[in-house]
Amino acid sequence: MIELNNVSKSYSTRFGLHHVLRDVSLTLPGNRNIAILGSNGAGKSTLLRLLGGMDMPSRGHVKRHGRVSWPLALTGGFQGSMSGRENVRFVCRIHGQRDTRATEEWVKAFSEIGQHFELPIKSYSSGMRSKFSFAVSMAFDFDTYLIDEITAVGDARFKRKCAEVFEQKQQSANLIMVSHDMGTLHRQCQMAILLDQGSLTLFDDMDAAIKRYQSL
Repeated sequence: MIELNNVSKSYSTRFGLHHVLRDVSLTLPGNRNIAILGSNGAGKSTLLRLLGGMDMPSRGHVKRHGRVSWPLALTGGFQGSMSGRENVRFVCRIHGQRDTRATEEWVKAFSEIGQHFELPIKSYSSGMRSKFSFAVSMAFDFDTYLIDEITAVGDARFKRKCAEVFEQKQQSANLIMVSHDMGTLHRQCQMAILLDQGSLTLFDDMDAAIKRYQSL
């Protein structure tokens, strides 16, 4: 469960302040998969960062119950000059994991990037970077996963492997998910929040949420 208490979030642009949230109070249940809907530029990714604690509200506060992931995306937020192994080690330590060897080897094996795991990430092709990012995302156990446009990558065999591990995670965790693919959201989520002009509206019915979103 994640609670937003009188949360406002704005940031400066060359056109002035952009308000992502205006004094929003809302409780997101921890036992259902939730879609985040909103037009381009509404602030969906900013909202995910707020929920995960990667960004801070301008006012109010966000309270997280249980372990909430960072926003998972195929692009990743890694240090390009560090190797894949060094990046995994760094993420492990952020999450309080002192013995990082098992996680390092799991990511190396799952990503199937071979010796490139020891090279700087900036040298990776887009495909290798996507595989590595997905592997790191799945290497940690959370109660709630924040998903930002993440999909399976690679060839058909690798996509099946990604889908299988993703399904395993969902056996004991829930998702809060951003995607432009309405079919994916409809399959994965049981409820939605619509972000529009600084406000959040909670929908218990996905069909109603998608219909409202498409009418904007």
